[in-house]
Amino acid sequence: MIRLAVRCAPEQAELVLAELTVLAPNGVEEERGDGYVEYAIYGGEGELPELGEVEAAAGESLVEVVATEVPDDWADRWQDFHRPIVIGDRLCVRPSWERTDRRAGDASQPDSSRASEGVGNVPALDVLVDPGRAFGTGAHPTTRLCLELLLDLEAAGEAGGALTDLGSGSGVLAIAAAKLGWAPVRGCDHEAPAVEAARENAAANGVAVEFERRDLRQALPDLAPTVAANLTAPVLKAVAARFDRDRAPRTLVCSGLLPAELDEAAAAFAPAGLAEAERRRDGDWAALLLRARSPV
Repeated sequence: MIRLAVRCAPEQAELVLAELTVLAPNGVEEERGDGYVEYAIYGGEGELPELGEVEAAAGESLVEVVATEVPDDWADRWQDFHRPIVIGDRLCVRPSWERTDRRAGDASQPDSSRASEGVGNVPALDVLVDPGRAFGTGAHPTTRLCLELLLDLEAAGEAGGALTDLGSGSGVLAIAAAKLGWAPVRGCDHEAPAVEAARENAAANGVAVEFERRDLRQALPDLAPTVAANLTAPVLKAVAARFDRDRAPRTLVCSGLLPAELDEAAAAFAPAGLAEAERRRDGDWAALLLRARSPV
């Protein structure tokens, strides 16, 4: 396994990240240091993308590109960094080896004021997630933002119908939606390891969620009235291009966006009759809630 890291000046971070997420849609690791931001992706020999476009985007602000071999026990060592996270005081997302009564001690808090690491009072909803080789532990800001919006929709009485999760990763959003009352829930992802991990996580949580492998750039599944889509901006635009007024959802929760991409993403869904209802930001990431326009 190879770790490919790109370091750039902080002022170029959003631009470099936007380019890198196109090349690595399954997730990017972020680390910030004194005077730099580092983004890293992982893959086997020959699996990692060429970084010419990223280097060109960074220009003179590029600090370095470093490829290092990850130790054989990396799959076990990452567990040390996967901690429970509580969202909205109601939903706990945790790995199977952590208990719901665990406290994070002095662990740093996520940027979002509505999310906190560690668990004090046990939340009503408990979601077990072991990502395996898939992207998604619930800790990433884009996932947290989507979960916050789903919690708000449920609190407003909008759960209960069908939901489709586009780009389901390890299944966090789909499983949480099922526990919040949406049914039936279906998810899809381009990567086979993600589909495998999501199915295993659904079984571990005792929820009936169906997952399939699908390239969203080529074809969409049948869409439920509510859709969650935690994807990169280019993939969201490709999804929007395949929406039409007859098959677009009534409610769309989407994230994977940089704040600078919000307006363009909202505009991409407008031809399908979806209008922005809310936007949220968590650090360097943002999310949109869009709703079908009422007939005139």
